[in-house]
Amino acid sequence: MAYDLDDLDPRQKKKQPLNLDSMNVEDLQEYVAALQAEIVRVEAKIKAKQSHAAAAAAFFKK
Repeated sequence: MAYDLDDLDPRQKKKQPLNLDSMNVEDLQEYVAALQAEIVRVEAKIKAKQSHAAAAAAFFKK
């Protein structure tokens, strides 16, 4: 049986950017704060994953 790869959904669909023109200054400031908080969260996850990968690499080098 053959599978058509075009029928498969992508793992993660890209979100459309928000329409900034319809936002007032306060909304834009809240949006920036939310994005900055998300960046901090993602950077912490990256550091944790790098730490785990380094620990695994050190363990298996022995």
